[in-house]
Amino acid sequence: MTYRIIGDSCTDLTKELRKDPHFRLIPLTLQVGDRQMVDDETFDQGEFLRLAKASAECPKTACPSPEMYKEAYECDADNIFVVTLSEHLSGSYNSAVLAKKLYEEEHGEDKNIAVFSSHSASSGQVNMALFIRELCEQGVPFEDIVRKTLRYRDGMHTYFVLESLDTLRKNGRLTGLQAFFATALNIKPVMGADSGVIIKLDQARGINRALGRMCEIIRREVKDPLEKRVTIAHCNNLERAKLVEKELTKDLEFKEILIVETAGVSTLYANDGGIVVAV
Repeated sequence: MTYRIIGDSCTDLTKELRKDPHFRLIPLTLQVGDRQMVDDETFDQGEFLRLAKASAECPKTACPSPEMYKEAYECDADNIFVVTLSEHLSGSYNSAVLAKKLYEEEHGEDKNIAVFSSHSASSGQVNMALFIRELCEQGVPFEDIVRKTLRYRDGMHTYFVLESLDTLRKNGRLTGLQAFFATALNIKPVMGADSGVIIKLDQARGINRALGRMCEIIRREVKDPLEKRVTIAHCNNLERAKLVEKELTKDLEFKEILIVETAGVSTLYANDGGIVVAV
């Protein structure tokens, strides 16, 4: 059976993985002030970061339309698996679900389509996409892939540390006073996700201490590391991603560690220097 794995553009695949014909990414649109940027191969991260830093307004995203997903379903694959941003961060999941309904109304159930909210973003979506590809290559039946993927998602954890609180502040997640003191004291939050909802796990003074604390939490919480893939997404800071890799592997061995660079949507949320880890 042939298969296709579709992700929205927050699925931060490497350049090599993007060449795999089994993957297809559906772009979101980014808005900074009066400037729109499509989150595809034309996305200019440096220009976006410059515009976002200079803007008093919070950058925004527009999710893909159902028609964009529906068009992606109209391919020659028998089995289609869709992995989207957490539904708490974007309408991408709802668009993909509606597209499935529209496709089946027009074409009938001539193929299998499964739509998953990752309950994560960025590196978490990559982990899920690669997990699905492994099962497809093993010839696992569609229904079993759906069941195993849901179980994998629910056992996956996402962690992140931000260099800048600007996006959180501009989105109203911090009051101006909280943002001021956090910035003035150089306090960096260690964040995580609970069923796709962002939560604060800890904090530390300075980015390196916060990253170290994040790694401590991961090492404490991870079970069966030899069976786990760790994906580390970085926004414009490969050195920082390699530091996290070094910290995680100083006393643990994982199945695989993959370092990826954030594309547009992840860059918007992570800001310059942000790190997102999924395991």
